Amino acid sequence: MRTACVALVLLAAQVSYAAEPENWFQFRGPRGDGHAHANGPLPEAFGHEQNVKWKTPIHGKGWSSPVTWGKQIWMTTAKPDGKELFAVCVDLESGKILHDIKLFDIEKPQFCHDFNSYASPTPILEEGRVYVTFGSPGTACVDTATGKTLWSRTDFVCDHHRGAGSSPVIVGDLFILNFDGFDHQFVVALDKNTGKTVWRKERSIEYGTDDGDRKKAYGTPAVLEIGGKQQVISPSAGGTIAYEALTGDEVWNVKHGGMNAAARPLFGQGHLYITTGDGGKFKLFTVRPDGKGNVTDTHIDWSFNKQGVPTRCGMLLIDDSLYMMNEAGILTCLDAKTGEQTWQKRLGGNYSSSPVLADGKIYFFSQDGACPVVVPGSEFKQVGDNKLPDGCMASPAVVGKSLLVRTKTNLYRIEK
Repeated sequence: MRTACVALVLLAAQVSYAAEPENWFQFRGPRGDGHAHANGPLPEAFGHEQNVKWKTPIHGKGWSSPVTWGKQIWMTTAKPDGKELFAVCVDLESGKILHDIKLFDIEKPQFCHDFNSYASPTPILEEGRVYVTFGSPGTACVDTATGKTLWSRTDFVCDHHRGAGSSPVIVGDLFILNFDGFDHQFVVALDKNTGKTVWRKERSIEYGTDDGDRKKAYGTPAVLEIGGKQQVISPSAGGTIAYEALTGDEVWNVKHGGMNAAARPLFGQGHLYITTGDGGKFKLFTVRPDGKGNVTDTHIDWSFNKQGVPTRCGMLLIDDSLYMMNEAGILTCLDAKTGEQTWQKRLGGNYSSSPVLADGKIYFFSQDGACPVVVPGSEFKQVGDNKLPDGCMASPAVVGKSLLVRTKTNLYRIEK
């Protein structure tokens, strides 16, 4: 157990500094945990015009979060009817749009619930390349300098039913995607250089129903290293599965029930922290990731099934505390070692985006436009109460002294 934990801690450090701290290159930042490495003070107070360096309208409808590499900010968007899908690049310094690339024309788009968008998965960046996916309608790799498409795939059959939401991860030369739809549920790894399939694994989950709506999920995997091998920790409806990254072989699984799982797992304290979406045996649980096979009865140390667990928003693990904002605006702090509740505060509003920790403060962004700022600690302490027009579905990014916030219509650079 100790060896496994050391390996995990080392990997967390490697992931954190694999790119420059300024590069918020994937969903929820360099480590995928919502923690920022800010270079200077961030504002506690901001608004439509207050502490806004620039604001750039983004056409169409897209809930993907902004990601950055160097001086470029990338995100996706789509026509509201889903017939045209785009990748958009904005200059970090000026807010000017550098690329607006139509990647796919879709003759007959799948149904997408109005609450979702046809461009919800967040892109992932490397030096010179941006990888974007819209789920089944299309996945592509684009040259960030020229805007040229280097490869694309449109052959993955999956009825997302209410729209896609899972963001990709990169492990070495592998580009890994979840497809948890109404009709098909699988995980696929592509060669990131060519787009060709390296492995594909169907979900080995007994859903206990023929209702495809109860088989859907929107989760983004976490990546950890155990015993010298990297694992892809992939939540889904009904269960969470750890796959060996290079082969796709299943390492361990937890049967927890539920559906519509969306939050990316967090790692710390020797555990993974996983939420299960709607319903299920557990709402939130911790699992030690060093097992084999079905570890439901052997590797779960505690679970939390009370009010306050989010079904969509990601959590923050800060020192020995776990912070989570649920969709109804209830903010909860738990002891990360025991699962005991430290405090809970009802802020109100509606939330879908995941918070960030930056400059010693937690920033939240609601669907309604409210943007509370809270200082982590043993007691609730709010230091900011802000408002942005239109509200947010996307999660923010942090670059240096700036917050990059995508509302439903604009991209903001917020800075003192």
